Amino acid sequence: MNAPQTTSNALATRQENMPVRAGFFDAAGFDLMQRVAKAFSSSTLVPAQYQNQVANCMIALNLAQRLKADELMVMQNLYIVHGNPGWSSKFLIASVNTCGRFSALRYEWRGEKNAADFGCRAWAIERESGERLDGAWVDWSMVRAEGWDKKNGSKWKTMPEQMFIYRAAAFWQRAYAPEISMGLSTAEEMQDVIDISADGSYTITQEPQRADVRQASVVEQSAQDIPMCTPEHFEAKTAEWRDLIQSGRKTPAQLVAMIQTRQTLTEDQKLTIDSWAHEND
Repeated sequence: MNAPQTTSNALATRQENMPVRAGFFDAAGFDLMQRVAKAFSSSTLVPAQYQNQVANCMIALNLAQRLKADELMVMQNLYIVHGNPGWSSKFLIASVNTCGRFSALRYEWRGEKNAADFGCRAWAIERESGERLDGAWVDWSMVRAEGWDKKNGSKWKTMPEQMFIYRAAAFWQRAYAPEISMGLSTAEEMQDVIDISADGSYTITQEPQRADVRQASVVEQSAQDIPMCTPEHFEAKTAEWRDLIQSGRKTPAQLVAMIQTRQTLTEDQKLTIDSWAHEND
């Protein structure tokens, strides 16, 4: 007679003992995230845009959770440039270098200094396939055509080599690992497209969108040479790929992005990959 009650009590106890996961969409998780954010906002070690700004801290905590990155590191590398959030380039480079999918980013240079074709591109080796992945070239002709070196306080005038590296790395990451930046531009890119007037007003050009279009066309052209993932290959790799999802090492979107750098998946194959994340629901 007491068995159902005992089972119910045991289930309730297990639920009470389950750890709370910080997040926006349940009361306990939201309360936990708010308390953690309040602690960070009271610290003088976080950048000024997070001090006494609980809401900003909560957004940064959410990004850190989704990226599986250290919370303080995210806050120290997520900048607000005239109201627009952007990552520091060095953070994105470090994220690519430590994600485990690629070798460390390297840079190939061409041309003579100050010549129109002087510039660089980023490249890395994909660990799983051994393929070299080349990014888009960034050279002086692009810099001058876009007017990046004409902005007030432009770093292109004082440290051009470093800016070439930052731009080339951002283009490479956007092409081959877009999930790392979660759709945000770099702070250096945004500084290149914001022009500040003497009265303190500023205008923002549409260069990030143009860069995305140029980069997308490069990726689309490259994709034409990428073979389809055959049903036989997909079946042979299913166990390995499913384990990446179920172990939490990759989300379905991350796995699809990784596979499609060397093979094109069908819509059915993408749906199958997505279903692996819900097998234990």
